[in-house]
Amino acid sequence: METPNTTPPAIDTNKIIEERRAKLAAIRAAGTAFPNDFVREHYAGEISAEHGAAEAAALAASGINVVVGGRIMLKRVMGKASFATIQDMSGRIQVYVSVDDTGAETLEAFKHYDIGDFIGVEGTLFKTQKGELTVRAKKLRLLTKSLRPLPEKFHGLTDQELKYRQRYVDLIVNADTREVFAKRSRIIQSVRSTLIDDGFLEVETPMMHPIPGGAAARPFKTHHNALDMELFLRIAPELYLKRLVVGGLEKVFEVNRNFRNEGMSTRHNPEFTMLEFYAAYWRYGNLMTFIEGMLRRAAETVTGSAVVNYQGRTIDFAKPFERLTITGAIKKYRPDITDEELASRERIVSRLNAMKVPFREHDGLGGLQLTLFEATAEAQLFDPTFIIDYPAEVSPLARRSDSNPDITERFELFIAGREIANGFSELNDPEDQAARFMEQVKQKDAGDHEAMHYDADYIRALEYGLPPTGGAGIGIDRLVMLLTDSPSIRDVILFPHMRPE
Repeated sequence: METPNTTPPAIDTNKIIEERRAKLAAIRAAGTAFPNDFVREHYAGEISAEHGAAEAAALAASGINVVVGGRIMLKRVMGKASFATIQDMSGRIQVYVSVDDTGAETLEAFKHYDIGDFIGVEGTLFKTQKGELTVRAKKLRLLTKSLRPLPEKFHGLTDQELKYRQRYVDLIVNADTREVFAKRSRIIQSVRSTLIDDGFLEVETPMMHPIPGGAAARPFKTHHNALDMELFLRIAPELYLKRLVVGGLEKVFEVNRNFRNEGMSTRHNPEFTMLEFYAAYWRYGNLMTFIEGMLRRAAETVTGSAVVNYQGRTIDFAKPFERLTITGAIKKYRPDITDEELASRERIVSRLNAMKVPFREHDGLGGLQLTLFEATAEAQLFDPTFIIDYPAEVSPLARRSDSNPDITERFELFIAGREIANGFSELNDPEDQAARFMEQVKQKDAGDHEAMHYDADYIRALEYGLPPTGGAGIGIDRLVMLLTDSPSIRDVILFPHMRPE
């Protein structure tokens, strides 16, 4: 016995578009094809929240009138009456269209509307025999004709690449996608509120820089024709924000777009969103404590709990975050690596070669320790963990420790095996900063495309005096991934960059 073929027949999209264009042509011939005078007064979600629990008899007796607009997502045509489900930004509601309420002409027109069309409806609320809250249409009109068919109604849009390329379709048919981006908005609002409540001032700094700075990254280049000068898209706003602290704006933050000409992965997009904030008279310890509270508040705001699930595992933002040094983390997850080995550049090189881990030949001991950490421990840091006291050679903008000048008062926060935040007590010694810029220039001349340039204006700003300051950056996209249980950064960016079709 043959297995029945349950695969739905292929949709002839071109034929459907041709049929819908013919409908649109007829609408144009009859009058205004895309009217713009409809005034919506109610949202589907608000109607459901306010009246969804009402008894059918009470609802019928109250005669509640509503005016809603939305996209047709479902449609069931019968003889003298038909049903449709429309969707707006707040949710869905059912509409009942009958010859008795709207007249034969309107009902006949409705029968020719398509899934995806936008309609405006005025009517009264009632409940069907199955108890579904419904708008009994008194007036109904077509507002926008959809020329392209939506994906098959029961399966939605499942092709992951197509979801990224045609996010507008993904948002129409996938409620989960809409919820991710609603949560993203609430996360950013929560972060902003935490900072503003603590007295921070939100600012905006340039996105085109004459000198890329504030991070180790390869920039995108552009050209300003009128000034005939090369400019770089921002890799970080850090140096501009610290200029503002020099100027007396002692607590500032920016939620900003950064651009880095780097590879793409589930954690990297060439255009991404960062929060950076700076506070005079804070040290890196203050920053870590503040970030713990900020992330806890964001988790509670968007999920209702400080304990969240990510990819099948639990992350508890209520517990104090662990703090480890780079070497401490290596030893925790690779106890076979000894203190003596970690203190020897030659032995770390030998270890990295044995592990077939690439490293930069010009790196000193601190840089090699960081490479070994990234190869052995970083992916193990699932619970929120601050890695602290980074080597000075890999921290060109961070303040050296008074007790050990080889390390800096710097941390990175790791959650679910990926970096979420980076912060430090800021380097406010202009002569030390100038020397470190010069060291970065040497590395750039040696072929390191991510090394920093020498920023003479920033040195000049420091010479006016930067008070003791702490500053940090948080990757908003990666934070949203955590709090929405999204495996890829493309799931939380509305329009991620893709190869050309």
